[in-house]
Amino acid sequence: MPTISDRGNLMPASPIRKLVPFAEAAKKRGVKVYHLNIGQPDIPTPDCALEAIRNYDLKVIEYSHSAGNESYRKKLAGYYRNIGIDVDHNDIIITTGGSEAISFALKCCLNPGDEVIIPEPFYTNYNGFALDAGVKVIPITSDINTGFALPPISEFEQSITPRTKAIMVCNPNNPTGYLYSKDELLQLRDLVLKHDLYLFADEVYREFCYGGEEHTSVMQLEGLEQHAVLMDSVSKRYSECGVRIGALISKNKAVISAALKFAQARLSPPSIGQVIGEASLNTPPEYFQEVYDEYISRRDFIIDALNKIPGVFAPMPKGAFYAVISLPVEDADHFCQWLLEDFNYNMQTVMLAPASGFYATEGLGKNEARIAYVLKLDDLRNAVKCLEEALKVYPRMLKTQHAETIHN
Repeated sequence: MPTISDRGNLMPASPIRKLVPFAEAAKKRGVKVYHLNIGQPDIPTPDCALEAIRNYDLKVIEYSHSAGNESYRKKLAGYYRNIGIDVDHNDIIITTGGSEAISFALKCCLNPGDEVIIPEPFYTNYNGFALDAGVKVIPITSDINTGFALPPISEFEQSITPRTKAIMVCNPNNPTGYLYSKDELLQLRDLVLKHDLYLFADEVYREFCYGGEEHTSVMQLEGLEQHAVLMDSVSKRYSECGVRIGALISKNKAVISAALKFAQARLSPPSIGQVIGEASLNTPPEYFQEVYDEYISRRDFIIDALNKIPGVFAPMPKGAFYAVISLPVEDADHFCQWLLEDFNYNMQTVMLAPASGFYATEGLGKNEARIAYVLKLDDLRNAVKCLEEALKVYPRMLKTQHAETIHN
């Protein structure tokens, strides 16, 4: 029988999706599952985007330019200029989701065997993109007790080797919800310039910054014009996860030129998705205000409620719509599977994403989970109640299993 490649065997399973079969089985048993495992907002997509779909009447859905429709790139460049990021449409490659933008960035800027430094926990798919590019991830561990603030810059510098070519951040952060300050980013800028590295920034949650905090883009930092590479997406900003449109942005012409060759190899980004993305740029400001207010309510409720559960600690996120929380369990992977496989409270349960899959360092995150507060408040109340009741039962279940093992 033919064998699977080493790359295929090494590709990590998503901690966000690997428990899906257990959730599906629970639903077949009649159990309602509250999905806090995945960043799929229930926020309505803007009307202007939906109208673009309804009014799409072309007779042939053609390939677009490999870099993306010029009309979209020009309009998108206007969006960036309006938020203080000085680019034009030639600095932008439209991609198939933010995922392809990350993949292009790694393949354009690093050779196989090169290293990228990333604060952990980090978006789990960075591991997969790096593996696909033959790139080694060097993690720098952040601490839940600081809310996952940027680790000391000295730790980054100590990890730099001759193979280091880039540092990557997600800001605001998935999975932690931490928002890197301008001062933290300036420290990274100085380090990047000192060692002649790239600074990659995944900024797909830019609009989700709370408590009066302001977002700073790496593209706004003076001196980084040839070093900054920005990855973006329509998925979260406009609640359009299924549209699969993202963007790679850089003032570095060599990076854009190389990315275009990868873009040509996959022919073009989704044509209909670009129509939706372009229309979404007409979204009125009041849409974002309503979304902001809704997420503030959800964040404030769930963090307060979680911290009232004995043994649970949830730092307050400053952005995005995630939090990594610590649980009074030894093995969150087992606990999260048990929630779906063996537990229900009034025929309801909750699905979490075990945090171990968001770390590159083996053994970290074993008692942590990521939550996504993307459900309406009533659902969040029920989800937290399920978690509270589960944590009352789980220790007794473990003791029973242990006793049965000894007996047998």
